[in-house]
Amino acid sequence: MARPREFDEESALRAAMHLFWEKGYEATSLGELTARMGIQKPSIYAAFGDKKELFEAALRHYTQSHASYVRAKLQASASVKEAFRSYFAGVAADEYGQGTNLGCFCINTMVELAPHDVKFEVLTREHQLYLAALFQETIERGIRTGELKGTLNAKSLAQALVVSLIGLTVMLKSRPDRAFIEHSIDVILTLLD
Repeated sequence: MARPREFDEESALRAAMHLFWEKGYEATSLGELTARMGIQKPSIYAAFGDKKELFEAALRHYTQSHASYVRAKLQASASVKEAFRSYFAGVAADEYGQGTNLGCFCINTMVELAPHDVKFEVLTREHQLYLAALFQETIERGIRTGELKGTLNAKSLAQALVVSLIGLTVMLKSRPDRAFIEHSIDVILTLLD
């Protein structure tokens, strides 16, 4: 009979996610993971598998919670244009407001691991496609309500906004002048006009 876990898997996974998010996959050691998660190596292996499997579980946890956050943010305003403005401005504000500039865990993974690991290429692409679907739903809502022009191609526009979001997020890692980012967001959002 298997012994019950003596730790909260969800809390341990969140702790691992934050450590991976801060340091990246390669720079994070198992010793750091055990210290941050508050469990020993055998418990990590029993619950999550090896370091790569733990990283995958942490990334999946992040992308699920991030997708829920984005959906809620885009649905929070009756105005589609205002929803996108609030979301993009929030991305910038989060980065300028933090002590450390972590960026997006999924985008960090896309840059660090996706070029060398098919599994992470697929996982990060899936998240990009999911964000594009959320953006497309929101744009289609704006077209239905008449806020956006009926001639807009919702799918192409959503994909362009995802590309802009990824570029913005990567650029924020170097903390450019805030006015530069705010003006860029203004221009990005003209795609909705």
